[in-house]
Amino acid sequence: MLKLYGGARSRASIVHWYLEELKVPYEFVKLDMQAGVHLKPEYLAINPVGKVPAIVDGDFKLWESGAILLYLADKYSKTSLSPEERAVFYQWVLFANATLGPGIFVEASREREMPRLLTPLNEIFSKQPFLLGDEFTVADVAVGSILSYIPIMLKLDLSSYPEVLNYIKHLSERPAFQKSIGGKA
Repeated sequence: MLKLYGGARSRASIVHWYLEELKVPYEFVKLDMQAGVHLKPEYLAINPVGKVPAIVDGDFKLWESGAILLYLADKYSKTSLSPEERAVFYQWVLFANATLGPGIFVEASREREMPRLLTPLNEIFSKQPFLLGDEFTVADVAVGSILSYIPIMLKLDLSSYPEVLNYIKHLSERPAFQKSIGGKA
C-alpha cells in the first residue's frame, strides 16, 4: 500500500487531498517533526533532504509535493493524456509551487505579486469552474491548495478577486478537501 509521509500543517495535506480525490488506498505516516523524526536515517533513506511530504509506493520513493502530484496523476488518473495535455498539468503544478506559493507567501513580494497572479486566475474562473475547464484535475489540487491556504493562514483580503473566492469556496466543499486540508483549518 502507498505510504504518505507528512507532518502537522505541512504540504503533505495537498497530497493527502489528491489521494482522497483519486480514492487511492494509502497509509498516512505522521512524522513528529518537533522530535526530529524527519532527520533520522530511516526517513532520510526516503528523502535525503529530510522534508515532507514523501511517498513510498512499493519500492518507489518520491518526495516534493508537485512531483508526487504529477506521479499520482500519471499512475492513478483515469484519463490518458497526450504529451501536450500532460505538459499543461506540469505547467500548473509548477506554477503553484514555484510562482504562486512564493508570490503569495513571501511577504516582501506579496503586494507586487498578488495582483499579477490573482487577476488572471480571477479571469479564468469567471469563464469556467476549474483551471482547465469543466473538469477537476491535479492542476486544481496544486493551485487550489495554495489559494485555499490564503484565508486559512494569511487572512488576506481577496475581495478584489471574487471569482477566486468563489473557486476557493467551491473547492473547500469537496469531500476529499474536507478530509484533508479542510480538516486542518
